[in-house]
Amino acid sequence: MPGSIHVHVIEGTRLRVDVVSDQGATLSLAGELSDVAPTIESGGALESNPALLSNMWAYAKTWYAARMTSNADALALADPDEQKAALKQAEQDRRTAQKRADAYASTAQWIADVADDVSLLDVLHGWCSSCFLVNEHRKSNRPVGQVPVYVCQGCGSPTLPCVAIGCDNLAVRDRGAIRFPQFCAEHRHDIPGFEKSQGKYGELHEYEEFLQYEKPDLNKASKIAVGSVVVLGVAVPLALLAAPAVGGAIGSLGVFGGLSGAAATSHGLALLGGGSLAAGGLGVAGGTAVVTAVGAAVGGALGASVANVYLREDKSFGIELLRPGNGGVPVIFASGFLTEGKGEKWAGWKAIINERYPDSPVYRVRWGAKELRDFGILGASTLGKVGGVAATRTAAAVGTKAGAKFLGNVVGPTMIAADLAKNPWHVAKSRADKTGVIVGDLLARTNAESYVLIGHSLGARVMVVAAETLGTKPDGPRIQSAHLLGAAIGAKSNWDALTASVDSGVFCYHSTNDNVLKYVYKTAQAGETAAGLVGFSPVATKLQNIDVSADVKTHFEYLDNVQLA
Repeated sequence: MPGSIHVHVIEGTRLRVDVVSDQGATLSLAGELSDVAPTIESGGALESNPALLSNMWAYAKTWYAARMTSNADALALADPDEQKAALKQAEQDRRTAQKRADAYASTAQWIADVADDVSLLDVLHGWCSSCFLVNEHRKSNRPVGQVPVYVCQGCGSPTLPCVAIGCDNLAVRDRGAIRFPQFCAEHRHDIPGFEKSQGKYGELHEYEEFLQYEKPDLNKASKIAVGSVVVLGVAVPLALLAAPAVGGAIGSLGVFGGLSGAAATSHGLALLGGGSLAAGGLGVAGGTAVVTAVGAAVGGALGASVANVYLREDKSFGIELLRPGNGGVPVIFASGFLTEGKGEKWAGWKAIINERYPDSPVYRVRWGAKELRDFGILGASTLGKVGGVAATRTAAAVGTKAGAKFLGNVVGPTMIAADLAKNPWHVAKSRADKTGVIVGDLLARTNAESYVLIGHSLGARVMVVAAETLGTKPDGPRIQSAHLLGAAIGAKSNWDALTASVDSGVFCYHSTNDNVLKYVYKTAQAGETAAGLVGFSPVATKLQNIDVSADVKTHFEYLDNVQLA
């Protein structure tokens, strides 16, 4: 008989979702919309399958979101053009939520159909391309004539053997007839290698060897198209969404995941396309929970797969050893927008770092060349309309009322386009978040006991994300201290995840004279105040705000006028 899956609203925001497999096995889950994980009301053979539970709950939440998207806010707008645009956006949001709901329902039904009757005798052992762990895979007793399906006994995802000659790994088994060869994550180049991705590699500058693939890219050779789709407001690689253990974990935490504090900040683990809650994403706590939910952590294979995807997007990424050092704690620094392109290598950093950390090895993170360039072109072209490229330097660097007004009224609105995917500010900010994930994952794989992180502007944002990412690995390196200059990140949040990863302190150097943060950042971030303007709040024991307004008059003067604590 055909299987089925349905969602019901019990009362208020309490939901129940029921699935029936094509062989009659049933499972019922219930919970509040804000619950990360539901309660099992009734089950049997299906209730021990993590991938099924997370995809069912993801379906329930996205189904509810599709039906609760309202036109009320749009209809309240007085301007006809604004109302029309808002109504169009609301309809698009409904369709997007429904599309996600349909995808999660399809995945959940597929898992239920294959997981309700598995063999105890026909068993394979190998790496799973859905949860990236070595597990037992039991064959599903499907009708004669169908392509075989196995079920991972770790994460619950449908799998089948990789078709690469001599490979014992398991690939993700897609629903329906198989028209193309199925390769494991290693032979798809989703990860550098299963075993390698679980381990360490030594010193930070050895990361390039760690990222080299161990197996040929057979998926590319077979001409299978691999792209991405937009989920939770951000483009997520199909390779990750295709893994039921990962896709369901993302959806079950989703827009109504009940996350708060660090999860509500606009930075954090952008992993798996999570992004900020404001953009419909997960934020740092959501990202951490996704990693935990699928049985892996930063420094593991899932972390490697995420970093691998982001590195494919950013060809400019690199970590360069600038000085070997003489026994000091390694220092790693990153520049930000409007400063990344100035000078070479050390640029203005050498003096400020040498003074505070004379014996430390020093690394520079190169990142986001395209995004930062596009952001710079936007500023130059916009400012050029009122007096040429020279106006860029004048308006951004001079602390005058005229310059401030110009920054807020001309440049700012240009950077708050409705389409975030085409908005150069939000694209650059997203790249900073992703870079932080890469840096955090790579640091977690080194043998160093601790690091010092330093960043300016969006580079400071990179370092906040790196510290929070690294902090999710209990046995990873610690952050001795973090120095954040003119940080392009929101001032108010729950900073527990940041301070928990740091031993000495997080030092936020802020200036009330920074017009780039005061006007451009605030406008682009819908009124949010930057930490680089007023400091972090609330203040914690390890969080120290250092007011440098007396010495720093513009966004470009931190490196020349700040002494690291």
